[in-house]
Amino acid sequence: MLMPAPPTPSFALNHTRRTFSCSQLLPLEADILWKIERGVVRTFTWNEEGRSITLGYWGAGDIVGQPLSRIQPYQIECLTSAEVSLLPSNLWYQAADAMISHIQRSEELLAIIHSRPVNQRLLEMLSWLAEKFGREVDKGKLIEVPLTHQALSEVICTTRVTVTRLLNQFEQKGLINRHGRYLILCGKSQTLDF
Repeated sequence: MLMPAPPTPSFALNHTRRTFSCSQLLPLEADILWKIERGVVRTFTWNEEGRSITLGYWGAGDIVGQPLSRIQPYQIECLTSAEVSLLPSNLWYQAADAMISHIQRSEELLAIIHSRPVNQRLLEMLSWLAEKFGREVDKGKLIEVPLTHQALSEVICTTRVTVTRLLNQFEQKGLINRHGRYLILCGKSQTLDF
């Protein structure tokens, strides 16, 4: 009599979920990845002067963890409260699509960082955030990621003062609106003439 094959491990059944609050760091392990179920995190490092360098922003469905990076030091910080699932190395094959997406998003950010001039770089970063984390509202896409002007300046390699000045210009031109601590990227043409 043939015995039925053992069931294939299911990622949904064989993982541990944990909840982290805003500003907490996800634990790093050499053989563990985290799947984000809810919330937004950023991966980052810092230079020899102690300045933070954002490596990426990640949300629901994305995979993050030390095994995806050779950067040292490396940290994963929750920008909102986040629920994540532990993905041990024996289940990584189940996350191939998420890993490919991680690579693609990282390369998009790299291209944005090298855009010139800085006003175009900021607008491209806002567009990237709106595509990844945006929610359609009457005026455009609401970017529901709590980012300070300092955080935006770090990711696009400029100063906080420049980001503040450019955001004010974008608002005057109708490219963005403010909604509390969030931004709305308006549906208008995204050409810059300044």
